[in-house]
Amino acid sequence: MFGNYLIGLREGLEASLVVCILIAYLVKTGRRDALKPIWIGIGVAVGVALAFGAGLEFGSQELTFEAQELLGGSLSIVAVVLVTWMVFWMRRTARHLKAELHGKLDAALQMGTGALVATAFLAVGREGLETALFVWASVRASSDGTFAPLAGVLLGLLTAVFLGWLFYRGALRINLATFFTWTGGMLVVVAAGVLAYGVHDLQEARFLDGLANKAFDISATIPPDSWYGTLLKGVFNFQPNPTVLQVTVWALYLVPTLALFLAPIGSGPSVRVKKQKATDEKADAEASAGTTA
Repeated sequence: MFGNYLIGLREGLEASLVVCILIAYLVKTGRRDALKPIWIGIGVAVGVALAFGAGLEFGSQELTFEAQELLGGSLSIVAVVLVTWMVFWMRRTARHLKAELHGKLDAALQMGTGALVATAFLAVGREGLETALFVWASVRASSDGTFAPLAGVLLGLLTAVFLGWLFYRGALRINLATFFTWTGGMLVVVAAGVLAYGVHDLQEARFLDGLANKAFDISATIPPDSWYGTLLKGVFNFQPNPTVLQVTVWALYLVPTLALFLAPIGSGPSVRVKKQKATDEKADAEASAGTTA
């Protein structure tokens, strides 16, 4: 459940921060007239993400067992690729996310209502689709016959919405770069488990060989139905009897990915980000001067 909570929290907080930045910028610059298109774009993005998730869940139920395993395994691997790209991208841009979004919003304001809707839709929609896919893959991988994995995701999303509201109200300030580094590292560990589970699905679908070639079997020591077996499965997608291919893929993904993710970032913000940040600071100074006058 913790692994799924982390996914809901991490992915939901990214979307919440995007929404907060867009709304706060429009309010601060006196463009409340543009709030409606922004909310429309956000609503459409959320609807598309929910429809995508529902399509994955209910559409796969109509397939044969092998087709379900092939689809589940393939989408699990796609989800891991997307989440890996996302955590690296967010780690690099977390410090400058506000300036990036302000620049896009300024351009959309000049272009009109349709551009505002599209900007909000694209900013939130990307997070929504990634979240729907990875949540579906992770819940499927850590499913223990109960609603605990899904409940973990929902609790994470609700926590993210609450934290986003606190950010907007100015009641909460944290170092986002540090936050996304720690949660991103934990998410890489969760993604490694999802990847291993996806490989197992492909083996069950007879797309990959080696299903009977077990790396080890400690089911007697850590029974899958025990509380600690359930805990390990929920947090790390742990399997007591993985195949050799599962363990190999898990290690080949986790070790280099985690090492690269935790390595220091050498490059600073882009020239465009610096320019937009200077523009934001100037606008804040002018607004403060006008308020004082």
